[in-house]
Amino acid sequence: MWYKRFLASSLIVFLCAVSLPVSIARADTNSEQMSRERKVLFEHMQTITGVPWQYLAAVDQYERSVRKPSKKAESPSPSQTRLTGISVPPATWSGVLNPLDTDVNPRSIAFFGGIGKDGDGDGKADPHNDLDVVYTIACYLGQFGFTDNDLRIGLWQYYTYDRSVRTISGLVKLYRHHNTLHLVGSAFPVPLHYDYSYRSTWGDPRGWGGRRIHEGTDIFAGYGTPVRATRHGVIESMGWNPYGGWRIGVRDIDTIYHYYAHLNGFNKKFKVGDIVAPGDVIGYVGSSGYGKPGTSGKFPPHLHYGIYKDRGNGEYSFDPYPSLKRWENEEQKKMAKKKKR
Repeated sequence: MWYKRFLASSLIVFLCAVSLPVSIARADTNSEQMSRERKVLFEHMQTITGVPWQYLAAVDQYERSVRKPSKKAESPSPSQTRLTGISVPPATWSGVLNPLDTDVNPRSIAFFGGIGKDGDGDGKADPHNDLDVVYTIACYLGQFGFTDNDLRIGLWQYYTYDRSVRTISGLVKLYRHHNTLHLVGSAFPVPLHYDYSYRSTWGDPRGWGGRRIHEGTDIFAGYGTPVRATRHGVIESMGWNPYGGWRIGVRDIDTIYHYYAHLNGFNKKFKVGDIVAPGDVIGYVGSSGYGKPGTSGKFPPHLHYGIYKDRGNGEYSFDPYPSLKRWENEEQKKMAKKKKR
C-alpha cells in the first residue's frame, strides 16, 4: 500500500535527523534536549497522521505526570527504555477478547479490536516502542477528525474522564503558545521585596464549615500585595468560593493545580482559560472568604496557597511548604547574582 511506503520512507528521514529514542534515553542528556527530541518525534507523527503535534505532546505529558510506575514492576530492559511516557492498557492495545495480552502482531490485534499499530515498519505493534505507541495514539485520535472539537471527543473516548480532557486541552494551549516542550522556571507567590511571613501549616485543623484540615500554606502579607503565578500554566477557575473567598486556580505544565485564595481582587488582565508564566501578577492579597460573596475581614490578610496533584481519576492535596522554600531560595539567589553584576 502507498501509505506504508510513505511511512517507511518518512521514517528513514526521521531516523537520519535524530537518533533512535532508545539511544537518546540511554544517554545522559538534560531535560531540554529530551524535550527537543520528543518534539521532533511528535512533529514527525503529525506529518504522517495529520494530528497536531501539540496533542501528542500533551497526551505524553499528561501520562508522564499522572502515571507512577508500580513498585512491583520489573525494571525495563534496554530495548524497552522509553523516551515518551504514554502507556496504553494491554486490553486496549491488543483487544479485550485477545487471549494474548502481549500480542504484537498487527493483524491479530486488529482482528480482536485492539488499537495497537506498527509505527516503525518492523512488522510489530510493540507497546514498549515509542514510534509504535505515538503512532497508535495519533491514529486513534485522528479517526475522530482533526479539529480541536474532534480531538477532544477522541480524548474523551479514550480516557472517559472530563478532567483528563480539560487538562490535556490546557497543555495543548501551552504548547501552541510557547512552541516548545521545555517550559521551566518558577516564582515565589509574592514579590520578595514585600513584607510577608509564612510557616508550614499544611494539615492543621480548621473549624469553619465543619471539621477539616488546612490544605495549604498561609503567607501573611499586607492588603494589596501582588500575588504571582508560580509556574507556567493555564487559569482553570476564577471567582468566589465560600471557603477561599476570591480565588484563582491554575493548572501547571506538570498537571498540578495551584490554588490561590482569600484574594482582595484579580488582575483584570486575566480570565479563565488564559496562559500565565512564572511571576505574572494574577491577583492581590486580601481577607475574603468564610461566607457569601463579598464577605471579608474575618481573619488577617493573607494568601492561602495550596497545591493538588492529579492522579488521573482524582486529586489529592500535598504540602506546598517545601516548594515554597525552594522557590524563595532560588529567587533570592537570582537577586543576589544581579546585585553583584
